[in-house]
Amino acid sequence: MAWWKSLIVVISVPLTLLVVQLGLYLLAGLVEGGDPLESTLTPLKLLAANLSTGLTALLAVVLVTWFARVPWRSVFSSPRRFDRRRLAIYFAGSVVLVGAGAAAVAVLAPDATGWVGFGISGTTVALLAVVLFSTPIQSAGEEIMFRGAVLPAVGSWFRAVRPAFISGLVVSSLSFAVVHAATDRWLMGYYVFLSACTAIMGLISRGLEAAMAFHAANNVVATTINALLAGGGSLVVDRTEGAGGGPALIIPAVVNLGVLAFVGLRERARRS
Repeated sequence: MAWWKSLIVVISVPLTLLVVQLGLYLLAGLVEGGDPLESTLTPLKLLAANLSTGLTALLAVVLVTWFARVPWRSVFSSPRRFDRRRLAIYFAGSVVLVGAGAAAVAVLAPDATGWVGFGISGTTVALLAVVLFSTPIQSAGEEIMFRGAVLPAVGSWFRAVRPAFISGLVVSSLSFAVVHAATDRWLMGYYVFLSACTAIMGLISRGLEAAMAFHAANNVVATTINALLAGGGSLVVDRTEGAGGGPALIIPAVVNLGVLAFVGLRERARRS
């Protein structure tokens, strides 16, 4: 891509995400009433957040295929074809590792969880339905945007492979962290680390299957647990200073490394 086309991708993708999400949040507020920008995450606001990510991912695919003149499938994997079997295997493995990480946090750092207590209400059921049907779209959408579009767009500014990948990893990881609007330093660092891990998964496997699978498993498991332990109420999203859990985030970071190792070992076994 020409440098200015790459720049459009890098800037427009996260900006579009924020604008579309804000618009859908305001629409959810009109339907539900109340302040749509408060930290409480109702089922409708969760759906708005997930759908806004999916819509922005579609824009990212269109921009890359148009500007780079490549088939849309190349955004998902290259040079090989997208592999659904890979996706399923990595999702199953990630669910196990993410679940083990959540259990470790519950045992070792219960104060960092923000859990109120087990409870099931109509709100809980609605949240679980939204998580089941739209959170995978949100997770895959973030991987498409930041690892499938922003990373290679930045990398196109360099001819050599290593500086291309490293620069793309840095910019896409920082963009990913910024759009999550966390002011907690630990949480901000964790977002950067998670993004870097999924970028390396893509490099190892030459596709987004592993990153999508891990991201979806992470978000589905975490949001499901949070919904069940919210005391029957809505979810509370707090990313302000001191709300990230501090050193407790080391546990999910270790899970990220575990999934990365799993992907590396399995891809090596496939090649051999």
